[in-house]
Amino acid sequence: MKIEDPEQVVLEAEPGRRLAYTWHTFTPRWAETNGFDAAARATLTGQPRSTVTFDLEPVGDAVKLTVTHDGGRPGATVLELVGEGWPALLSSLKTLLETGQPLPAGPTG
Repeated sequence: MKIEDPEQVVLEAEPGRRLAYTWHTFTPRWAETNGFDAAARATLTGQPRSTVTFDLEPVGDAVKLTVTHDGGRPGATVLELVGEGWPALLSSLKTLLETGQPLPAGPTG
């Protein structure tokens, strides 16, 4: 699913090393696809935007990926959701890199 929003912007981009962008755009289509009603979507869209940063760092013959998702309000619904989503996404990425096949997509995939 492609989501476009003028407020979701790239903050930093250093090819092969770092990407940071503002995050969370909860469109009606996203909400419907993921089982969120209009009230839940309104709660999510009313919360402060957060920032996602991907850092790549060489470690011998390998590359270390660090994903940092910060900002927002402690206890915010958005942060609870990403706390569940990132581990699944990164696990699928690891499986893809090791086997050539991603894990089966969940409701947000």
